[in-house]
Amino acid sequence: MKTVKHLDCSLRDGGYYNNWDFKDDLINQYLQVLDSIKIDYCEIGFRFYKNKGFKGSCAFSSEEFLSSLKIPKNLKIAIMINANEIIENGKLIIDRLQQLVPLKANNSKVDMVRVACHSEIIEEVLPVFDFLNKNGYISACNITQISDKTNEKLIELSSLLTGSKVDIIYFADSLGSASPSSIQEIVKALKSNWSGQLGIHAHDNMGLALSNTIKAIECGVEWVDSTITGIGRGPGNAKTEELILEKNKEHFNYKNNNNLNLVPLTKIINEQFLPMKNKYSWGTNIFYYLAGKYSIHPSYIQAMLKDYRYQEEDILASINYLRDQGGKKFDFNDLDDTRKFYKGSPKGEWNPKTVFSKKDVLIIGTGLEFKNHEKAVEHFIKRLKPIVLAINTKTLLNNNLIDLRIACHPIRLFADVETHLSLPQPLITPLSMLPKQFSKIFEGKDIRDYGIGLSKNNFEFYDKHCIIPNALVLSYALAVVTSGSVNNIYLAGFDGYEQGDSRNDEVNDLLLKFKKAKPDAKVISITPTKYKNLIAKSVYGIRE
Repeated sequence: MKTVKHLDCSLRDGGYYNNWDFKDDLINQYLQVLDSIKIDYCEIGFRFYKNKGFKGSCAFSSEEFLSSLKIPKNLKIAIMINANEIIENGKLIIDRLQQLVPLKANNSKVDMVRVACHSEIIEEVLPVFDFLNKNGYISACNITQISDKTNEKLIELSSLLTGSKVDIIYFADSLGSASPSSIQEIVKALKSNWSGQLGIHAHDNMGLALSNTIKAIECGVEWVDSTITGIGRGPGNAKTEELILEKNKEHFNYKNNNNLNLVPLTKIINEQFLPMKNKYSWGTNIFYYLAGKYSIHPSYIQAMLKDYRYQEEDILASINYLRDQGGKKFDFNDLDDTRKFYKGSPKGEWNPKTVFSKKDVLIIGTGLEFKNHEKAVEHFIKRLKPIVLAINTKTLLNNNLIDLRIACHPIRLFADVETHLSLPQPLITPLSMLPKQFSKIFEGKDIRDYGIGLSKNNFEFYDKHCIIPNALVLSYALAVVTSGSVNNIYLAGFDGYEQGDSRNDEVNDLLLKFKKAKPDAKVISITPTKYKNLIAKSVYGIRE
């Protein structure tokens, strides 16, 4: 029986949670642990070409960084590069590849290079394997989203790669949709033309990562991946601590599988990885299970679970939408881009001047800081008597003080239907531009139908519709009240996000565009906020 090579990619796959910013002490401890349990290869991280936003050392895995580590003698180092960073317009940019892999293998700390790519661009990637082979590296083609490929496509890919210099074909169950029976079919199809080595990278959406990996080994796969505690994007991967304990000879024969020292592994799990798991919450759940079942990229689920704006019903509604629309490639804008829902040119039936003209308005957000100043905000409302406009359905303010609610994202509206119907406030929303089912759903509800159009670069204000730069409800609310000719715009409960979160940039950008479109308008936050493009004042010091 062939010996199975075991690759651990805990830091490469786990880096999605902390931008690959692991401390050197943890990295060195981790390397010693892998050595103690006889792991063959450590995929230490990516080697990204693009440098946008701060990312830690394991995002770039430079030779200088690798030389600073205490790498055990028997542990070999792998890195991963993304094909889409070196392929543009269907052509390989060789200069980028040479920058990413500047040394020959005998002068490098790297032994193996995996190239992650979608099946559509494999033909363009083939010269990369020639380059890596010439420079002495073990190379692997990591085909993503393998579970949605037909047998005919897999046979075609195996034929294409047979004529290349690649050493290993890795298949990655990126969507976590595979089962042991489908793994058997995948291996069979790939072996139809390919006689070289195969590898598997399994995701755990449906709790099958370990079973799928074992089935792959039974089918003759020679390379397997895992991560400590399953750390990895979304539901995570096969767990290293479980895979190394699978010593049943009828499954596989690990080289030197006796006398594994498990103490360092249990120690790093308890001291390092479990605290990280408690913080970042990887691992499968019902949402990841559904994502796997419907071939939805797990990063959608991960992004929504991290965003407090998405409650359970929002996530389920989003899964329902992504199932119908297709969610195999991750783009979080798909959750926020309403162009695909709105029908025709911007139009509406309601003029906001009938409510807001010459009055102050207080827009209520969902930030948790609001609760600390709730009484002061209530006194502010009773003293200044602004029109109180609450976004969506989740607000901490006494419901009796709210005059209107506003919502614009169809997925959020769909998720909040029952709550909106139970709330007494009229709802501002672009009803006449939404699919017809919404008119039926909201029959009997007091709807203020104000239209919406999307343009990335500007705000425009009209009597019965607006143009806004994104689908955020704050953009829509600012446009509605501005069209209504309000006096002052106050905000409460717009905390912002932690430093480095890109959503801060998105909101600051929309505020900047609003200011450019309406330079005389003053948008004033009366509770604590991290948004730099707001005027910040204290609710305790505002006088009539």
